[in-house]
Amino acid sequence: MSRKLLLVPIAAGFFGGVAFADVPRVAVDIAPVHSLVARVMAGVGAPDLIVQPGATPHEYNLRPSDAAALQAADLVFWMGEDLTPWMDDALGTLADRATVTSLLHADGTVLLDFREGALFEAHDHGGEDEHGHDEHAEDEGHDHGDEAAHENGHDHAKHDDDHHDDHDKHAHGEHDPHAWLSPANAEVWLNLIAAKLSAADPENAGVYFANAAAAREELVALQAEVAAILEPVRGGRFIVFHDAYQYFEDAFEFPASGAISLSDASDPSPARVAEIRARIREEGVDCVLAEPQFNPGLVNTVLEGTEARIGVIDPLGSGIEPGADLYPQVVRNMATTLANCL
Repeated sequence: MSRKLLLVPIAAGFFGGVAFADVPRVAVDIAPVHSLVARVMAGVGAPDLIVQPGATPHEYNLRPSDAAALQAADLVFWMGEDLTPWMDDALGTLADRATVTSLLHADGTVLLDFREGALFEAHDHGGEDEHGHDEHAEDEGHDHGDEAAHENGHDHAKHDDDHHDDHDKHAHGEHDPHAWLSPANAEVWLNLIAAKLSAADPENAGVYFANAAAAREELVALQAEVAAILEPVRGGRFIVFHDAYQYFEDAFEFPASGAISLSDASDPSPARVAEIRARIREEGVDCVLAEPQFNPGLVNTVLEGTEARIGVIDPLGSGIEPGADLYPQVVRNMATTLANCL
């Protein structure tokens, strides 16, 4: 039996007369990627979001509706196990017939190494060239045969063989999985999303690719808008709550001075807090960017005895309605929050 969504005739009239046949059921892990997929599918269908707003992607318990969405999916787009390790098993169990695409392993995705320590110096990403691309051929694009393995369904055993070694290295600090905060990566993914949807739904391929092209133009305009927002405060110093923003920092050449926590799943050591507080005092750091789920007592401890201000930044858009407009709003809000805090 087909697991595809049949849109009723009234929907075709609403979307300007586009002819709909069987539209793929699509599931997506996090809201920013869901937004990109929703933008490509505009006028044809809508994807299901797995990690609900306000939840952390690193640790998440599937609701029955989330499990049902994965089980019904023809296509799944996710960042990869480096961001949502729990989802790997869920895909093998629930989405074994779906075509699964890991964006962190997609050709053209530029990955950055995790930064070590509480304080950040001038950006030096080691394996990347002056254009931001990784010089090591084995890292470039991170395809690793992943997409081919899923063309006829989710080959879980092959996925395990191909990627668990990479995951082990990433978990020990190799690559930062918050790659959606690079608009350049988002542009690459829009093409990939359109291609995957078109392969599953050739009748609407023209719509998918037209939407992806329009979305890429919107991202170009967004980057210009964000650069203009940040320009008046360029050179200001800020600290982030956890080290998740270097893709944004690189994209707009606006580096952070350090991070209170290495990840959003653990509190920093007293020594790390002391190191951050000293940096704030000695270098006149103007702003500390917390997050919606931040520990206010911890942030206050870090700010004790300093004149730095607090801003609240959200890389997942938990307070924004999921959909096609979420991704640009996340990036825009981050820039606005940073500028206001500085």
